[in-house]
Amino acid sequence: MKKIIKITLGILICSGVGYLSSIVTRTSLNTWYPLIAKPSFNPPNYVFPIVWPLLYILMGIAVGMVWNRFATKERLVKNALILFGIQLVLNALWSILFFGMQNPRIAFFELLLLLLFVLLSCRQFYKISPLAAYLLIPYILWLSFAAVLNYSIWTLNS
Repeated sequence: MKKIIKITLGILICSGVGYLSSIVTRTSLNTWYPLIAKPSFNPPNYVFPIVWPLLYILMGIAVGMVWNRFATKERLVKNALILFGIQLVLNALWSILFFGMQNPRIAFFELLLLLLFVLLSCRQFYKISPLAAYLLIPYILWLSFAAVLNYSIWTLNS
């Protein structure tokens, strides 16, 4: 399979997870979320549908680049794809916990686990393609910010 096809599939898979997560998120955006206390640094709602698609595109490009190296680095690529798959599931799970279950406390601890798996994915990606690893840096930075935001929302509403 050509590199462009793998990258395109990576983008579609990551964006698909993002879309499914947004279904859970949208239900709470007009009901529960506006009513909870948020810190002063909480971004306006319009920021999220701009940032997340960009992150999913970067993630998709990165995973496609790694997947493209399967023939030359089979074991490393398999491990990287497993770690990436776990983090993608955890990514979707966060929306369910935070917005679906309306539980910022559990979502915060799950987000820390998500961040760990993204860091592990990034480290594994670096062994295969440093550029693919660098493409995950904005995601890591955003998740780090999201963890602080999630923690603040949890504590403000406890």
